Amino acid sequence: MMSEVVVYQQVIAPLGGSLGWSALAAAIPLLVLFLLLGVFRIRAWLASLIGLLVAFVIAVLVDGMPVPAAADAAAEGAAYGLYPILWIVINAIWIYHLTVESGHFDVLRRAFARISADKRVQGVIIAFSFGALLEALAGFGAPVAICAVMLVAIGMKPLKAGAVALIADTAPVAFGAVGLPITTLAQVSGLPVDDLAGMTGRQVPILAVFVPLVMLVVLDGRRGLREAWPAALVAGVTFAVAQFLVASYGPVQLVDIVASLVSAASVLLLLQVWQPAGIPDDGSDGGRMPAGARLVPEGPGAASRPAGPAVTGGDSGGQVFLAFVPYLIVIVLFALSVVPVLTAVLSAPTVTFGWPGLDVRTPTGAPVSLTMFKFDWLIASGTVLLIAGLLTGAALRISPLRLVRAYGHTLYQLRGAGVTVMAVLGLAYVMNLSGQTATLGLFLAGAGSLYALFAPLLGWFGTAVTGSDTSSNSLFGALQVSVGHSTGISPILLAAGNTSGGVLGKMISPQSLAIGAAAVGLAGREGELLRRVLVPTAIFVVAMCLLVYLQSTHVLSWMVVR
Repeated sequence: MMSEVVVYQQVIAPLGGSLGWSALAAAIPLLVLFLLLGVFRIRAWLASLIGLLVAFVIAVLVDGMPVPAAADAAAEGAAYGLYPILWIVINAIWIYHLTVESGHFDVLRRAFARISADKRVQGVIIAFSFGALLEALAGFGAPVAICAVMLVAIGMKPLKAGAVALIADTAPVAFGAVGLPITTLAQVSGLPVDDLAGMTGRQVPILAVFVPLVMLVVLDGRRGLREAWPAALVAGVTFAVAQFLVASYGPVQLVDIVASLVSAASVLLLLQVWQPAGIPDDGSDGGRMPAGARLVPEGPGAASRPAGPAVTGGDSGGQVFLAFVPYLIVIVLFALSVVPVLTAVLSAPTVTFGWPGLDVRTPTGAPVSLTMFKFDWLIASGTVLLIAGLLTGAALRISPLRLVRAYGHTLYQLRGAGVTVMAVLGLAYVMNLSGQTATLGLFLAGAGSLYALFAPLLGWFGTAVTGSDTSSNSLFGALQVSVGHSTGISPILLAAGNTSGGVLGKMISPQSLAIGAAAVGLAGREGELLRRVLVPTAIFVVAMCLLVYLQSTHVLSWMVVR
């Protein structure tokens, strides 16, 4: 006979009624996680598990949450990490592996190399436009690794290639992995996903305008900016406009897909009537891969074989078309999935249920919506990507055995990332359901209206440490909403600010630095890459903080989604 579910009601100040001491206790799990990752450099999966354990202990001993309820909260978070998050990542990376397995990724790389003889223009198209498409489909470090190797393969210095790839992988991150950061933020915050997408779409597109210009400075200093700025400006502006429009009026899954394709097409059209004034000699190695380089490092996005040398021809039009087919399949399937009639049919088998054993109430006695779990297996983005992978295999004539082998390879290489994602989500759910997040939020609300200035900084810090905007939103999304309710600042604005700030922490996260360095054969030289991107991340995050603060005032309040 099943035992009766115990109702747990959150307490804001469990330590002797002191909000300050209670907030300090609530911050311990995050402090432990950040110290383990950033200072002691413990592997992410182990640090996340330790952080989860600490959050569990604080929930039980400080907040008074029953042990079974705390365990159920951790289990629900881990389940959400597995589905839908890992379900998306696994199938997206699998599609990429299929292109490598069939040799069509090399064809794609050579096609980009033939677009322009100017490496600065190639850098913008590959790292920014095509990298955004990779971020839209996979995320989790794959764009940095893949684009960095492609840049080296067309003759760019490894250190420069790594830095450019890191800087480029910022603007698309908020809507990466078919909108995963935004949908996760909606899940943990309880806010409508469309409102969050719309608000984020009024922040990160402004960043997108300037990212390609900064890339030019890194590639070739002031001369690069002076001679190649039209390509960078066209890439950034068209990406920003498309990102804003789809984020505001379209499905969140297609935001970066559309923006990346519009950006790339716009630059290609520009190159029909304009070419840079000069082609710099940057002392590159002519496309030779440095010793130890691999197409993608172990972990998310790992591939099965190294890239071949850059060539200037030899691929037929049909081969080039087939190289783009996997991405066309993904775009078509996601476009079909949002057609109202099909959406209704595919949503029919969806099951929504209260997580077993969890009955959590807010301090006022209202039920907490986070205990509801949605299993929309047929219309889920991960399922769409799985179908796209099967169609990709058919289009590229990959045998069923190779399809299964590539899938197994993907699962093996994502084992560490999988544990990390599930542990981080478990930690976030324990903190959110035990009341630790609400305690921290009420404490931070003491900053009043000035808090909006620091909201993006919190997201930046979370992504810098965890390497994932999705994880940062999981950790701080509910906290941002809690502060918003306490201060009177729009919760949608603060939650979106967490995402927008988080994209800027991507380029300095240990995970991204390690992926970028290993991809181009510079493992152990992550510090050099970090120094290359410190100034851009510092400038951008300050600008984002100012933007979000102004949006919280009468100056730019007209930009806030109501």
